[in-house]
Amino acid sequence: MADFTGDGILFLALGVAALAAALLPRLLGKLPVSMPMVFLAGGALAFALVPGLPDPLPREHPEIALRLTEVCVIVSLLGAGIAINRKFSFRGWSSTWRLLGLTMPLTILAVGLLGWWALGLGVAGAVLLAAVLSPTDPVLATEVQVSEPVDEPGAVDDETRFALTSEAGLNDGLAFPFTLAAVAVSLVGVDPAGWLGEWLLVDVLWRIGVGVAAGFVIGWLFGKLFFSRTGDELRIVQRAEGFIAIAAILLAYGAAAIVEGYGFLAVFVCGATIRASERAHGYHGVLHTFVEQIERLLTVVVIVLLGGAAVRGLFADIGWIDIVAALVIVLLVRPLAGWIGLTPGRTGPRERTVIAFFGVRGIGSLFYVAYALTHGAFAQADRLWAIVGLVVVFSIVIHGMAAAPAMALLDAERRRVAREDPAEDDPRTTAV
Repeated sequence: MADFTGDGILFLALGVAALAAALLPRLLGKLPVSMPMVFLAGGALAFALVPGLPDPLPREHPEIALRLTEVCVIVSLLGAGIAINRKFSFRGWSSTWRLLGLTMPLTILAVGLLGWWALGLGVAGAVLLAAVLSPTDPVLATEVQVSEPVDEPGAVDDETRFALTSEAGLNDGLAFPFTLAAVAVSLVGVDPAGWLGEWLLVDVLWRIGVGVAAGFVIGWLFGKLFFSRTGDELRIVQRAEGFIAIAAILLAYGAAAIVEGYGFLAVFVCGATIRASERAHGYHGVLHTFVEQIERLLTVVVIVLLGGAAVRGLFADIGWIDIVAALVIVLLVRPLAGWIGLTPGRTGPRERTVIAFFGVRGIGSLFYVAYALTHGAFAQADRLWAIVGLVVVFSIVIHGMAAAPAMALLDAERRRVAREDPAEDDPRTTAV
């Protein structure tokens, strides 16, 4: 006799999760509770109370963990690129360059030293930990990022949301070279003669360059397709709706992969290029809404499984030193590195504090550790999964509780300064 109970429980749980994903953003409002927090708790509760649910431990299903997190990140990256309203310029994006050029290397150095000295992970493990925990996540940081594209002429983003969105879009790809360095060290040893030259030429210069180029070309072609006379004649914008976003994601990611480039960079650059091709058009909102819905559903699945893994043994062998290290990374390393990187700059002290603090670690980190552990030979693979998972859980809870109140206070301060200073007529551009 067929047993439908297990399948029924699984589909029932997925249905509840999908319904919650649709309703929670509106129900939570400005409460100090984020959607990932709710699903993390829900996943932990479900897998603790229902023994019939499948095993969610990522080390038991490495390929599923890798592909699921990969798809979630690339979908989020296109949405982040489309959402950015600020025109590209080296001066206007100065906060982004500071976060990428100063904050990210400082974070990698600090986490690497922590992993080697305090956690005893060895060189390869320490480099991997530093690499996977260096990028700000584009998936779980939505509460502190640019929410949507605005089609009014001259639309701008406030410095905090713009900096965190653009950083998350770019440093998810820039973490890949360091992940590959960790894989190389795990396979051929610490001696740089065996891997450094190829790493610099291929993994850094070539893969970053062609990833950006592939994203720009695909984004430029899509922009021409949407917002040209031919596009108007074919009524692509009116008929394609949001499904064209899937094509953009797959083409940008696939084109970059074919030429051995970083697909994460390609997808974000593709989204930003589409946005830049014609800013005052409502179709950007259609694309972003469609992408956001897919991203939200994928996020639910990943976070529920993470909550389930947490109660099914992911942290079984973790020690107090791992817990302390995870808290140090979330509460000290990123905030200090962020503050140093942004000082001095175009941000005010309050903005600088918020940007530095909200270096959310999330699904991108889970992807990188899954990738490295399936391609390298790391001595403490289970422990690396546990530490990275613990940092992500801490980030979900700590940043999730603080995001809504912090952004509300920051927005209120901008409005107050704009009212008091006639020169600051737009609260979005007011430094506080």
